[in-house]
Amino acid sequence: MRLGLLGTGNVARALAHGWSAAGHDVLLGSRRPKERTDLGLPVGSLNETAVHAEVLVNATPGNVSVGLLHSIGAPALAGIPLIDVGVGLSDDFTELSHPNSSLGEQIQEAFPLTPVVKTLCTMDSTVMIAPDGLDGPSTVFLSGNDAEAKRTTSRLLSDLGWPSSSQLDMGDITTARGQEHFALLFMGIASGLGAHTFNINVVTRRSA
Repeated sequence: MRLGLLGTGNVARALAHGWSAAGHDVLLGSRRPKERTDLGLPVGSLNETAVHAEVLVNATPGNVSVGLLHSIGAPALAGIPLIDVGVGLSDDFTELSHPNSSLGEQIQEAFPLTPVVKTLCTMDSTVMIAPDGLDGPSTVFLSGNDAEAKRTTSRLLSDLGWPSSSQLDMGDITTARGQEHFALLFMGIASGLGAHTFNINVVTRRSA
């Protein structure tokens, strides 16, 4: 598939490498593409990336994502599944930018013709593309209103190494709050471990 990743930071680059290795045609989108020619990955403008994409991925800081998407424009985004992996956090990582909502919900509200799926925001970029590097299975979550967009996202997660048994569909886009609000617990766990390379696993009751 043709994947457009908005952003050029650690998360965008990691996902681009992961999906490129799986055979997808990736393009990173930047507001200043001429300054990002040293990444070893193709980079275009935000609008070029939107035109390129069969699926878009928002990997921009959560407190600027909606404005950045508005700069592309709703008509250019209409009908394109958008996988949102962003989280809005303060500079010191102690407060959420969307304490009573979620970035995923705000994007979906602002762009009603763009099916949004929230996923991959509960882990570090190294785990996103190499879940088998952990000491055991773990869980990746999906939130969104559109069933077909979720199926597409699920296939792309599988291409990163997430088997269907590790994918948990939590429901509509309002459940993205749980994913994003986990960020504060993530920071606490990372502080306790002294590392960011970990994930959580949802364990259910043993069958009788």
